[in-house]
Amino acid sequence: MWQRPVSLFGEDSVTLFAEQANILNIEQAYRQRLLRITPSSADTFKVQYYMFKNPTAWQGAGRKKALLDALTAEEIDILPGCVLGVNTATLAQGQYKFIAKPIPESRCTFDYAGNTVEVSLGFEVTQKEFLSYDKGIDPKTRKATWGAILGPYRYTKLQQY
Repeated sequence: MWQRPVSLFGEDSVTLFAEQANILNIEQAYRQRLLRITPSSADTFKVQYYMFKNPTAWQGAGRKKALLDALTAEEIDILPGCVLGVNTATLAQGQYKFIAKPIPESRCTFDYAGNTVEVSLGFEVTQKEFLSYDKGIDPKTRKATWGAILGPYRYTKLQQY
């Protein structure tokens, strides 16, 4: 998983480009998205997700900073129900954990390849680790169909961008 900062919305937020790839097929990165983090109150944040209008045009951008430098707002669409509230927990002096969960009553749905897709989003992050709770939801059964079904995906930080 790559998460790289991008300069897109201005100084009122931090925006991250994120994408994933299977270690066995690193050139086939997938699930490109943007996460815009804004202050919500004195000690909480909000994360708004965006999707790319043409995801394949940005495939591999996690490893290609020059490609991300060309990103403009015209390349993305907001995902209105895909919003997380983030709370901060203190682990030790100077060390924090950020816990992001869906805002109550929100549903993250969007159209992709002619289908309506629903995703349950969530993550926890520390200085060294990222836990992803993202999973696809079957709209009929309301059960998870892919993703972090048996527990979070765990990623260890390897590089600072």
